[in-house]
Amino acid sequence: MELGVIGLGRMGGNICRRLLRAKHSIVAFDRDDEAVKTVTGSGGQGASGLEDMVRRLKAPRAIWVMLPAGPITEATVTQLAGLLSPGDTIIDGGNSYYKDDIRRAREVRAKQINYIDVGTSGGVFGLSRGYCMMIGGPADEVQRLDPIFEALAPGVGDIEKTQGRGQERDPRPEKGYMYCGPAGSGHFVKMVHNGIEYGMMQAYAEGFDILAGKASTELAEQERFSIDTADVAEVWRRGSVISSWLLDLTANALAENSTLSEFSGEVHDSGEGRWTIEAAIEQAVPVPVLSSALYARFRSRSGNTFGEKLLSAMRFQFGGHVEQLPGDTKPAEVKHEDAVKKGG
Repeated sequence: MELGVIGLGRMGGNICRRLLRAKHSIVAFDRDDEAVKTVTGSGGQGASGLEDMVRRLKAPRAIWVMLPAGPITEATVTQLAGLLSPGDTIIDGGNSYYKDDIRRAREVRAKQINYIDVGTSGGVFGLSRGYCMMIGGPADEVQRLDPIFEALAPGVGDIEKTQGRGQERDPRPEKGYMYCGPAGSGHFVKMVHNGIEYGMMQAYAEGFDILAGKASTELAEQERFSIDTADVAEVWRRGSVISSWLLDLTANALAENSTLSEFSGEVHDSGEGRWTIEAAIEQAVPVPVLSSALYARFRSRSGNTFGEKLLSAMRFQFGGHVEQLPGDTKPAEVKHEDAVKKGG
C-alpha cells in the first residue's frame, strides 16, 4: 500500500523504514531535510511539504501524522483537512488527547475525510520489534488499511497463546494491534497504557531504591547489605513473576552503570499520565497507584533519589528520552541510532 508520513523523529522514521521493508510505498515529510534523506535512502520518496505530499499520493490517500501532541499536530491536521479529498484518511499516530481526536474526527467528517487515531507503543525499538497499536476510527477504513497496521505490528512471534482465548475472537490483538472502536478510543486505550506504565516504572524504582539503600550507615552494621542491583535485575528477568520488558531495560541501564551517575533523577511526564488521572476522576474510578506514580514524578523535580534516577534511565532505555534541563524550551531528543546503541 501507499502511505504518507509526516514527522520523522524517534518513531516516525522507523515506521517508514519498517513499512518499506515490508514493500509498502512511503512518501515522507519532515522539516528536517536530513531526516527525509534517511527515508529516501531506504527507498521512500521525499516530499517538500504537505501540498507536495498530497500531490504525490494516489486517491484514496492515507497520511500518518507522527508529531508531538498539541499545537503542531492540531495545525497539521487542520492543514491536511484543507488539502485532502473526500474518501482520504488522516491518521494521528502520536500521543494526542483522545477528546481532541473525537473533535477532529467530527470536523473532518464534515468534509467526508476519515480520521483514525493510533496509540503507538514501541519506542526506539519499534523498527526491529514492531509496534503495539491501539486503533480508533471508522471500522471499514481501519480494515482497508489493515496491511499497513499488520506490517507495523510485532506479529504473533513466539509468545504463548492465552489459555481460553477462543478462535472466534479478533485475531489482530494476538499480532500486537487492536481495533478499539470509534475515533478517540485508540488514544484512550494508549493513554491508560501509559498511566499503567508510570505505575510499573514507579514500583521498580521504589523497590530498587530499597535495595540500594540497604548499605546505609544509618542502619545497624549487622543489618547492612551491599546488594548488587545489576545482578538483582538480571536474576529477576529470568523466571520471576515480575519480569517484563521494563525490567529488561532496567537491567541494561544498571549493567552499564550501577550508580546511574549520568542521571539527575528529575523525571518529566509527557501528559498521558495526567490525562489518565483526569479520566479516572470523571469516572469516579480509584487509582491510588497511578496517581502516586504521577505525583512522584512531580516530586522528583526538587531533589532526587536513586529510584528517580532509575526512572530516568528506564525512560532513556525504551524511548530515547533525555532529561530536560532547567531553562530548556523544547524537549530534548537523541538520534535513534544513539538511543538504540545505549539501550543495548
